[in-house]
Amino acid sequence: MRVVKDYYVTIERTVTDNAIIFDYHHYHNNYYYYNLSAFAEMQTRTQAPSPLEQFSILPLIPMNIGNLYFSFTNSSLFMLLTLSLVLLLIHFVTKKGGGNLVPNAWQSLVELIYDFVLNLVNEQIGGLSGNVKQKFFPCILVTFTFLLFCNLQGMIPYSFTVTSHFLITLGLSFSIFIGITIVGFQRNGLHFLSFLLPAGVPLPLAPFLVLLELISYCFRALSLGIRLFANMMAGHSLVKILSGFAWTMLCMNDLLYFIGDLGPLFIVLALTGLELGVAILQAYVFTILICIYLNDAINLH
Repeated sequence: MRVVKDYYVTIERTVTDNAIIFDYHHYHNNYYYYNLSAFAEMQTRTQAPSPLEQFSILPLIPMNIGNLYFSFTNSSLFMLLTLSLVLLLIHFVTKKGGGNLVPNAWQSLVELIYDFVLNLVNEQIGGLSGNVKQKFFPCILVTFTFLLFCNLQGMIPYSFTVTSHFLITLGLSFSIFIGITIVGFQRNGLHFLSFLLPAGVPLPLAPFLVLLELISYCFRALSLGIRLFANMMAGHSLVKILSGFAWTMLCMNDLLYFIGDLGPLFIVLALTGLELGVAILQAYVFTILICIYLNDAINLH
């Protein structure tokens, strides 16, 4: 009987000790979890927002068809707003049968854009008559106007910069590049392939030069999209970083910080003006490169 009693006492002590150990680990695990949660919450409160948050694509109307994603996002919304703004501007300017004899400010803006792109097409595309050039003019005018308004509306606070996304600029550049290639084949036939082989090249070097020219020709579309995306994204990120730095110094409630804040504040104002110029310049660079590539495809330069 004593052996049985000692056996049950041993079991009772073992169960009690295990319960104490379990409670000890359970307490410390909860304590650790609580401290970890508090630390993460403190980091969330004190961590500065990333300057790349302004480029986040957010679904406004989620739409999924199987594995395909067709959601209407903030990027789609601002592209639609930009297109609507351009169409409304042209409609109000031309709704009276071609505008007023004495143009107002909006009509002068539309005429300025129209004349600018028309002169660009006439100067950069050679070897064609004026009537043939007019066939390419609407596409180039729409591309320039769309990019210009997309870049400018991205300067408005709390808006979205459509051209700061690589897929959008790459899709635009590749679609235009494919169209230019089709025009080159329509105008020159298979002779368009001579564009890849310069005249007077020795025959042993011909395969290497054709490969290099083909890579260079294909990289035109890639560089066209990357240039626009990189300039817009870098400029907006820099303005965001310096604006956050200036605002942090302004909220320090210290006279020295307030005086020292004037330097970053003036830099932010200067960079905003510079970014406004970059927005206009990038639309111009994208358009003039389209004209140059179209001229090369037509005249095999």
